[in-house]
Amino acid sequence: MNIHNVEFIKSAATKSGFIEDALPSIVFAGKSNVGKSSVINRLLNRKNFARVGASPGKTIHVNYFLIDKQAYFVDLPGYGYAKVSMAERERWGALMEAFFARKAGYTLGVMIVDARHKPTANDITMAQFFLQTERPFVVVANKCDKLKKSEIEANLALIRETLALPEAVQLIAFSAEKGTGREVLLGRIQSAVDAANTEKE
Repeated sequence: MNIHNVEFIKSAATKSGFIEDALPSIVFAGKSNVGKSSVINRLLNRKNFARVGASPGKTIHVNYFLIDKQAYFVDLPGYGYAKVSMAERERWGALMEAFFARKAGYTLGVMIVDARHKPTANDITMAQFFLQTERPFVVVANKCDKLKKSEIEANLALIRETLALPEAVQLIAFSAEKGTGREVLLGRIQSAVDAANTEKE
């Protein structure tokens, strides 16, 4: 899969806008300030393809990017931004419930958390969305470049414990800024796409 051959397809603000075709889909989720767009941009080796929002939490859309006409990167709306109204939070919750309830499901979930901090209550909720689908997902601990090397292992252990992640869920130390973990995450994504395509044959 040529990761550089990428095009933006659409934004969906409601359930009726979700894409339901046979291509594999890689779903990215994370709180508003965790660097989700930066992680996607680092994977694609683009500076601002997945745009970094000027005002976090303001847009509640599911964004679809087509990668090499072989798979979708699905960028879920960020969560946990303090200044968002209760109505917007409820709209986010309803949109996420609708997304994760779809029969079509998804191929691989990628949940992004901040490597420096204990996951928030919103992070725990998001992890539960992924776990309840019983589909494969990985957790990406972004901003690991801001930690001392001696701190990384303990922080990853705290993330795994707080999110109640089974051992089967891969936890990847990542830096969107430096590129740490990029090849590991890309390899996991490629394996998931390959497996999905093999199942269809």
